Amino acid sequence: MNLIDLKGSYDAIYSLGHNCLAGIQLRNNNLRPLAGVLDWVGSPSLPDVTRLLQNQFAGFLQKPNLEFRGYATDKDLLVSDNAYKIYFNHDFKTNVNTPTNLAAYPEVKEKYDRRVARFKDKMANGRILLFIRTQGTLEEITELEKVLSEVVEHDFRILVVNHTKVKGIVERNWPLQRVCVVELPDTGFGTHDMFHVNDALWKTLLSGINVTG
Repeated sequence: MNLIDLKGSYDAIYSLGHNCLAGIQLRNNNLRPLAGVLDWVGSPSLPDVTRLLQNQFAGFLQKPNLEFRGYATDKDLLVSDNAYKIYFNHDFKTNVNTPTNLAAYPEVKEKYDRRVARFKDKMANGRILLFIRTQGTLEEITELEKVLSEVVEHDFRILVVNHTKVKGIVERNWPLQRVCVVELPDTGFGTHDMFHVNDALWKTLLSGINVTG
């Protein structure tokens, strides 16, 4: 699938990680009317994200699976969901939580439960959905497409954005029916700059795409 084939209207557009980049770019381009489940978390392991989708979020963010990993900032704890290798670095504030007492857990769980419910509703009722994943191999994306075809009731597309030593936007032709793969320059990749260094290229990527839901 080519980039031109993605253009059009979607009932919802969701980030599938691996960090906040896709969520930030959807917000910057007015394509994110509501927060998705994985917008503001770290989800570096795509096989675990795929398993989360296959399991319909069963066991997600259960307190026995949570572990304090350090400090994301001086205002945020870094907490992992070890069942799915998902990392929360914006949700557990240091003025409320401590490494041994996640006092805000009920509120955080309620917030994510709402996001999961919205996500599952779109999976069941959306006529056509777009999912965006940064960083994924052919093998990983093949499995993701397979699982989404099982859990999404109607139609969907996947945009994969990998960061490599390229200049500009480079399209890759992977043998997957519902997947468009592009590569962007990895300038700043792995640093805070990565969230904005390719803003203009993301604007081009997402031009001609809109969300109706």
